[in-house]
Amino acid sequence: MTEVKKYELRLYVAGNTTKSVAALSNLKKYCEEYLKGQYVIEVIDLLVQPQLAEGDQIFAIPTLVRKVPEPIRKIIGDLSNEEKVLVGLDIRPA
Repeated sequence: MTEVKKYELRLYVAGNTTKSVAALSNLKKYCEEYLKGQYVIEVIDLLVQPQLAEGDQIFAIPTLVRKVPEPIRKIIGDLSNEEKVLVGLDIRPA
């Protein structure tokens, strides 16, 4: 049996801005399409938990951080460019 690759994704946002909402919705769409059953998304609102920005060195929002699989990758923006997100997360469409 082959090991299923698990993706641990962390999306940093600041409140419910248009960009933050778009980023989360785009991310969910790509994950459902390409990583169904193989991902966990953690959304961190820096207005609520600003101290968490330091750990992942977040300087812009929204920022998506792929914690697992390593190496850690970051994508900044609303994630509307599907190709860029797939390349950034190292996801190869089947």
